[in-house]
Amino acid sequence: MASVRLYLDQSLAEGQSVSPGRDQAHYLFGVMRLAVGDELRVFDGRSGEFRAVVRGADRRGGTLEIVERTRALQMPPDLWLLFAPIKKARTDFIVEKAAEMGAARICPVQTEFTNAERIRRDRLQAHAVEAAEQCGGTFVPEVADLVRLDRLLDNWPGDRRLMFCDEALVGAGAALTEAGPGPWAILIGPEGGFSDTERARLRAMPQASAVSLGPRVLRADTAAVAALTLWQSLLGDW
Repeated sequence: MASVRLYLDQSLAEGQSVSPGRDQAHYLFGVMRLAVGDELRVFDGRSGEFRAVVRGADRRGGTLEIVERTRALQMPPDLWLLFAPIKKARTDFIVEKAAEMGAARICPVQTEFTNAERIRRDRLQAHAVEAAEQCGGTFVPEVADLVRLDRLLDNWPGDRRLMFCDEALVGAGAALTEAGPGPWAILIGPEGGFSDTERARLRAMPQASAVSLGPRVLRADTAAVAALTLWQSLLGDW
């Protein structure tokens, strides 16, 4: 089986010829050194995964022939990850792991104690794409624009449960199984924790379930992985 996987932001179908972008062509033919006749796997996040054959190799372009579909689209659970951005490398890590672990949507949020005031959404989306390429996924989660947490909660969907990870709690787990499956979101706070106002508002939401991630305070990027693991093991597709 071809080892190279590539996400193409266009609808794919058997028998189609497509041209990768300049950066992708450089990766395929300059970095990975694919040549005419070599095979790779491609996906578009909508139609599944396909076997493709290189018909033209040029570091500035090239042509790929879509031969056959090898896997159907596999959708992740209806799970959002909400997190407060932290340092650049750790924020990148959170996005990559969320894509690998089956988040359907990734939402950076601005809390009262969030240090980062802006993000590069396009760069984070590129990390989500790379993670999907590496982990064998056929779906790429959307990375949303940074939004203030209070504004997001103002318009919170009535049917979406919210797993609120509160470092002030001790013990965890039962709240998830008691609430049951369905649309969910996970909220990870900033390095400084939630403010008293934010914590009170979250606790007052009927959709919210406050949970602990153990007796030790976790770094925000570690907490994201731990929370996703906990949710997936109880309510997800693992």
